Amino acid sequence: MSDQPGTPAPGPDAEEPRRDSPEAGQQPVHPWQGGAPAGRSVPAEQFGPAPAQGSNGHDRLAPRPLRRPSADPAQQAAFGRPEGVTGSFDPDQDRLSTRGLTQAPPPAEALTQAFSRPPNSPERLQRAPGERPGEPEPSDERALWGADERDPWRNPAAGAVLGPPAVDEAASDAHGPSEPGPLLSTREVLFGRRVHPKALAVLGVVALLVGLAGGFLGRITAEEGNPLVNPDVTLAEVKPGADRPNGEVGQVARRVVPAVVSVEVRVGGQGGSGSGVVIDGNGYVLTNNHVVSMAADTPSAKVSAVFHDGTRAPARVVGRDVKTDLAVLKVEVSNPTVAQLGDSDGLKVGDDVIAIGSPLGLAGTVTTGIVSSVHRPVRLAGQGTDTNAVIDAIQTDAAINPGNSGGALVDGNGAVVGINSAIRTLGQGGEGGSIGLGFAIPIDDARRIAQELIRTGAVRHADLGVNAKSVSDGLADGAQVQNVRDGGAGAEAGIAEGDVIIKVGDRKVRSADELIVAVDRHQIGQTVPVTVVRQGRELVLDVTLK
Repeated sequence: MSDQPGTPAPGPDAEEPRRDSPEAGQQPVHPWQGGAPAGRSVPAEQFGPAPAQGSNGHDRLAPRPLRRPSADPAQQAAFGRPEGVTGSFDPDQDRLSTRGLTQAPPPAEALTQAFSRPPNSPERLQRAPGERPGEPEPSDERALWGADERDPWRNPAAGAVLGPPAVDEAASDAHGPSEPGPLLSTREVLFGRRVHPKALAVLGVVALLVGLAGGFLGRITAEEGNPLVNPDVTLAEVKPGADRPNGEVGQVARRVVPAVVSVEVRVGGQGGSGSGVVIDGNGYVLTNNHVVSMAADTPSAKVSAVFHDGTRAPARVVGRDVKTDLAVLKVEVSNPTVAQLGDSDGLKVGDDVIAIGSPLGLAGTVTTGIVSSVHRPVRLAGQGTDTNAVIDAIQTDAAINPGNSGGALVDGNGAVVGINSAIRTLGQGGEGGSIGLGFAIPIDDARRIAQELIRTGAVRHADLGVNAKSVSDGLADGAQVQNVRDGGAGAEAGIAEGDVIIKVGDRKVRSADELIVAVDRHQIGQTVPVTVVRQGRELVLDVTLK
């Protein structure tokens, strides 16, 4: 043990200076002497005397003497009990100051009144809640913590949980159930200064956004519930009957005029007008592409259909076909008058026809005439439109003027046999009036195109895969091939540049425009015999149209 104060004495496990000589009182550690690692020497007196020998010759372990190390005086002065104190607390608290120890400052008076023991109370420890002096000690845990083991304040085995503070049920019942406060009225919210103005502004903006979102979703739902295309629509054909007797134009007109509408288009400050024919009870209207082409790609454009009785309804473009100058609109009307679609292939030159439309904006105009020609190839290219079509037209001398486009050409029975589309004039730039040359798209072609537009919204046309120009050398009138596209139907069939096509199927070809309408009458994938003249010889090639 060191004589310097504050230096701790070596404990039982402290290592003393090693002595290697037997004279220093060191002995080697034997296996029966536990507590020291092998190969280490410790003082023999720490293990006591050697074990005694039993009667059977085996060693008996003797009890180890209790060894109490000396305490450091400085530590004993700081942590030891004062003289005369045997318990855990010193009743003489003033003794601390004499030992050089200071107490914490006295608590605040409010804390003392709230948490101190009652005055003159001899109790040194707080009793359990509800325990009265003199009660016998509980004999079991249930009696100690109360009968209600579900109360976590009384059950020491209850797990720690987060919840509301403990409330005395008796006190809570005495006060009665709490009642909700009064609700604010609209006047108090708006004018009573009970709600912050910023909160009112935020509520107004939220209400506006909810209204806009609801309107947008409602419009989308309405459009989805009433789609433009309808794959189940089939446009019926009325077979031709007896020609109308003379003098019954008015009777036919009264039946057809309600099915013909005026089509008005507005794009900003510009606009145009034309005609259309109601071809289905779902509100589908057939018209010309050049009538609505200016509004097709402009979201802000407005298209309207005006019926013969003045009813105006918005219209939407279902689909367009620039190669035949046809388009289909859909108008949201109930129970419209639907035109009967006739048979244009049965028309003959000289048949009486009636043109109905809105020429120059004059709705319900009726003009009469005859069929001047059939299967007349006519190229349409309206200025300011994307129309670039060649139609197999019905030529008529019935007066057709600007605004008649898209209207109906009907036969003597009131069945629609054509869609009025073009006129020839003598004025500059085609601005003049009718001179007796009007052209209509045959209803057989128009029915096929319109039905495909209604069902799918688009149309695919058969293609020969060649470019040609009109030739007439006195020997062969036809369409001379200028080039053949690689991979096209003509290239696969063996058509070569310089060939003059004079026939497609059963139809003769006399010009490049007639070649277009002859091919368009067939379906994609159909194999058609094509007659060509090559170096003065006629060849028939089987072409599968693509």
